[in-house]
Amino acid sequence: MLNLGIFLALLCAVVTQLGFLYKHKGANEAAQVDIRHPLRTVKELFSSKWFAIGMAVATSAWFFHVAALAFAPMSVVQAVLSTGVVLLAVMAERLFGFKVGARQWIGVGMTAGGLFLLVITLPSTGGNVHSSYSLAGMIAFEAALLAIGALLITGPRMGAPDHHHGVMLGGAAGVLFGVSDVAIKALTGLHDGFLGVILSPWLLVAILGSVIAFYASARGLQDGEAVPVIASTSTAANVSCILGGIIVFGDPMPADVLGIVVQIFAFVMVVVAALVTPPPVRAAAANA
Repeated sequence: MLNLGIFLALLCAVVTQLGFLYKHKGANEAAQVDIRHPLRTVKELFSSKWFAIGMAVATSAWFFHVAALAFAPMSVVQAVLSTGVVLLAVMAERLFGFKVGARQWIGVGMTAGGLFLLVITLPSTGGNVHSSYSLAGMIAFEAALLAIGALLITGPRMGAPDHHHGVMLGGAAGVLFGVSDVAIKALTGLHDGFLGVILSPWLLVAILGSVIAFYASARGLQDGEAVPVIASTSTAANVSCILGGIIVFGDPMPADVLGIVVQIFAFVMVVVAALVTPPPVRAAAANA
């Protein structure tokens, strides 16, 4: 079952990045996202063929993700999904006509390296999918992520530099996707069948997180360039879920000092990567 979960997570990593790139192309053909008019915004976004295709692709990735969470621990799933930031740069350059410069490759490499170090220092789970959780811990963790997501969404209104707006909204979307993923992981551990899932408050949390993340992601893709915004979303979601696996579901942490130091270094690498990665430049062919 663990191998199946890893395979599904790998499929999810590929399909997720492809969906984001399609959505970026479509979002920039649509009118600006306005959360004050949510239904009109959705209609205008889906009027773009490329955004609609991106959402269809992203939906299939979501199913792969849910299935992976049902068969493997959250930390293992996120370990595989962390490969997505490298796949993003390759697909952006080869399939969508973006020119990914040296500093961007360095940033992507540091992000992937940081996530890799983070997940390999997590002790073996022994195949346990870790769906049990503390209710108090779950509530506190989800509330903290919602607060961080709200802070990042309001960042542009609080005087953040214009060139950071897209990345901040992308990060907010990633954190809120993390809210949804942690809630979904809790739902996979229910033993009350379909009715139990429908009546669980975590279903509402998962839906709420996904809906807010949808708007934040779409606006971020309009305000920023594809590679840094999507990388910000993917990294924030990965880190949120890894922390959720440890804090909420009891995925084990390193037992030695070296492992803890490496994990701290991994987090620093991810943060520095976000600071050194400049916006990408579209290739001439893409503009044409």
